[in-house]
Amino acid sequence: MASHPSDRSTRRDFLVDTGRFAAASALAGTAIPQVHLRGTATIQLALVGCGGRGGGAAVNALSVEGGDLKMVAVADVFADKPRQVAASLTTQFPGKTDLPLDRQFVGFDSYRHAMDCLAPGDIVILTTPPAFRWVHYRYAIEKGLNVFMEKPLTVDGPTSKRMLQLNEAAVAKGLRVGVGLMSRHNHGMRELAQRIGDGEIGDITFMRGYRMHGPAAFFRSLPKPDGISELMYQIQRFHSFLWASGGNFSDFNIHIIDHLCWMKGAFPVKAQGVGGRHYKDGAEGVYIDQNFDSYAVEYSFDDGSKLFFDGRCMTGCKEIYQSFAHGTKGMAVVSSHGDCGLPSGTFKSHKGGRADLIWQSKVPDDKQNPYQNEWDELIAAIKDGRPHNEVETGVKTSLVTSMGRMAAHTGQEIKYEDILNGDHEFAPDVDKLTMDSQAPLLAGPDGRYPMPMPGQKQMREY
Repeated sequence: MASHPSDRSTRRDFLVDTGRFAAASALAGTAIPQVHLRGTATIQLALVGCGGRGGGAAVNALSVEGGDLKMVAVADVFADKPRQVAASLTTQFPGKTDLPLDRQFVGFDSYRHAMDCLAPGDIVILTTPPAFRWVHYRYAIEKGLNVFMEKPLTVDGPTSKRMLQLNEAAVAKGLRVGVGLMSRHNHGMRELAQRIGDGEIGDITFMRGYRMHGPAAFFRSLPKPDGISELMYQIQRFHSFLWASGGNFSDFNIHIIDHLCWMKGAFPVKAQGVGGRHYKDGAEGVYIDQNFDSYAVEYSFDDGSKLFFDGRCMTGCKEIYQSFAHGTKGMAVVSSHGDCGLPSGTFKSHKGGRADLIWQSKVPDDKQNPYQNEWDELIAAIKDGRPHNEVETGVKTSLVTSMGRMAAHTGQEIKYEDILNGDHEFAPDVDKLTMDSQAPLLAGPDGRYPMPMPGQKQMREY
């Protein structure tokens, strides 16, 4: 992106316990060869999760120059999604798709059918709501597939521990795994991280991140209408339900939290925060989602420095969508707009004026799209036989984001170890769901779902 992301770069808008998972170690057989076992140069792709994120990630994959990739299977729980994404990809990439109707799979087991179309060393794209991430990752490892998966990777402590354990098997197998935290593939931010590490703004004392705008995506939801099951309604509107996505706090805010932790070179050890539900009765009716309208979280690092994050989804309020780092010798604009907008810059004062500018990022046109960069780097690693696994960072970022959310939702100070070792798994049987299953979250007689109640539910978010 030059100053704002291009259409191509905004892909997000395209349309248990140790014993139970000891089998993960059995998945860690012989390392996969550096490309694949199909015996041809072409790497085949399967897409699991055909919504906006999935379709956009598929576009980035098929846009890798010289990648020699072909999309051969798509899967989703909603019947119309595979057909729609197959038609769109076939139109955009007529020579890079082979998606007949019998490889457009629907249902909770559709991920298995899609991955069964691939050979070891091919790539599966996992872009469902994050509640299903560990389930799909486990099968991908079993099949010996390289993976690209969207953020967040987890929404609670038990699934975070599970993903880290599963990833040990992926590393042992030599699988290459990309994670959709695209800030880390922003070349301007990479140079900024180096400059901060070299002391250009001194020691970081505090950082600020903001994502404040009107209601977006599925931030709020009305009671379930007729004609759709409770389970499918919650998956469809996943931003509204903590079990499915971690709510809007985890899904919306993770990028800014991630890149500020990257600039610091550390993850915070604890968080405390506040939030509130201000406008849940609107002209459309009563909103029944589990989200707060506003959040303010203070993250603390081991050295005492802070990360302050403010999030808000309200109409008519001042919109701020940026991030900053402050040090003993000056400050940095990390993201000038959006999740990771160029340019980044450093300043010799905390005012940030042009007169105090030290450096501003300049990125070549062909490297300005971090969504494309992350795919270019994943494919290069696969073809060159280089290690590439972003899961550990992805899990830690997801867990730290959830730590801030939990602090606001409970009204307590939450430590990293508290949430990592907590026992509240939002959807413990998500791997057993079928079209006839009960939803992990049930509404009361009034049609409303359990809500966070700070101070009353002290170590549980609902």
